[in-house]
Amino acid sequence: MTGVEEAIAQAHRDEWARVVATLTRRFGDLDIAEEAAAEAFATAVERWPSDGVPPGPGAWLTTTANRKAIDRIRRENKRDDKQKEARMTYVDDPPEPLGVIDDDRLRLIFTCCHPALALETRVALTLRMVGGLTVPEIARAFLVAESAMGQRITRAKAKIKAARIPYRVPSAEDLPARVSGVLAALFLVFNEGYLATGADTDPLRHDLTAEAIRLTRLIRVLLPDDGEVAGLLALMLLTEARRTARVSANGELVALDEQDRGAWDTDLIAEGHRLVRERLAAAAAGVAPGRYQILAAINAVHTSARDIRDTDWSQILALYDQLVRVDPSPIIVLNRAIAVAELDGPEVALAAVDRLDDKLAGYHPFHVTRADLLRRLGRSAESRAAYDKAIELAGNTAETAYLIRRRDQLR
Repeated sequence: MTGVEEAIAQAHRDEWARVVATLTRRFGDLDIAEEAAAEAFATAVERWPSDGVPPGPGAWLTTTANRKAIDRIRRENKRDDKQKEARMTYVDDPPEPLGVIDDDRLRLIFTCCHPALALETRVALTLRMVGGLTVPEIARAFLVAESAMGQRITRAKAKIKAARIPYRVPSAEDLPARVSGVLAALFLVFNEGYLATGADTDPLRHDLTAEAIRLTRLIRVLLPDDGEVAGLLALMLLTEARRTARVSANGELVALDEQDRGAWDTDLIAEGHRLVRERLAAAAAGVAPGRYQILAAINAVHTSARDIRDTDWSQILALYDQLVRVDPSPIIVLNRAIAVAELDGPEVALAAVDRLDDKLAGYHPFHVTRADLLRRLGRSAESRAAYDKAIELAGNTAETAYLIRRRDQLR
């Protein structure tokens, strides 16, 4: 990647959300804002290699996007002349009160997570407008078709416009009603970084995981008594601690049971464990843990074991039983089956996994789990077929390499 390409990629990560937010406030239309921002970045790709990166890339992109938006408004000719004239001659935004949130990106995420929208819709919209994830990446995160996700985002924008939902910075009183959507969005951003689904991206995207952790830390400062905020932060830290051990030198994913645990980040693990213990103390006082807190506790058990053979699978299964009561989703049931396999054997686990076929047929970890269980049962032909399906569905290059090796080891 050239220096100019790196500058454009960095500008996209840093400026996309701010440009979209600025144009949305100015023109009151998310569609115009997003399309004008996309056109501005396309212009940057075209012009910066020959003209050079401007001294202020963010200001350049905002100005260019503003002009693109004005051009579109003129072409559409749908707005009142006076309204258009006022916006055409607009020079600069008046300073917007920052409110309780100092960080630009976090403020935008809370702004997009408006409770008038359904939770999944506001999360998808936030990932697109603020997180900068593509529609295919978001669709994979929600296990839906790209076309369906595109329509969901389009409907969300239309609802905002029709209901005249205000695009404004939330106050401190607004945060509790919006935090669940914000946490869900950050969890999905982290997951995309943890195992990137794009074929043309790095298998692990540290920029996404680091940003998700940074923003979750800020939310913890804002809402120090929210158990799920602490739980999500702990979950992210304990997962991120294993990052350097997760991909081998030849670019292949390394499974948990094969990782060099000496390469794990002990500082992140210690911090994550402290947060988990804090939430366990709250649970002992009668505060029921939520989804992220239980997931963090499961990861704490994994990261407490010095060797895979030392893993306390009975504790993990008990935590999954608790999690299923909080979140009985097919993915949680699938993950629970992995613990069942360690305690009750692969045959019992496979029966539980096969019952999820109608719900998770398009989810590649489902086929990875089946392939491993069938391999352990000596059913090599069926295991190979399951690996083939997993390889077909997997989008991560490191994971694909790992699955191909596992498949080719079958007799």
